[in-house]
Amino acid sequence: MNSTALNVLGNPLVPCSYDPLTGYFRDGCCNTDLQDQGSHVICAKVTQAFLEFSLKQGNDLITPRPEYRFKGLKDGDRWCLCALRWAQAHEAGVAPGVVLESTHLKALDYVTLEQLQSCSL
Repeated sequence: MNSTALNVLGNPLVPCSYDPLTGYFRDGCCNTDLQDQGSHVICAKVTQAFLEFSLKQGNDLITPRPEYRFKGLKDGDRWCLCALRWAQAHEAGVAPGVVLESTHLKALDYVTLEQLQSCSL
């Protein structure tokens, strides 16, 4: 994990959420490394429309999974999303808002800064 990670604005990465505790490393930040196959790098404030879209794509972020200490997401929660899932949602018109300060620079490998800025909170 890189403690000097940068966000898409070129500044130090700011935490996304501690409640629910998010991030590939469950450290509250959208940090990543080579093991993070899904590139969980976009800090988003999820919406009900996005959660339903994700469920239809086969990724249930709504149902609690206590065995993983996951209480399920609800409208308004912040979460580190997979960059490609956010891109799919953007294309479908249901992309949730993005917290640029908390979105890892690696996101720009998948989407443009302009796309992220169009959904900036």
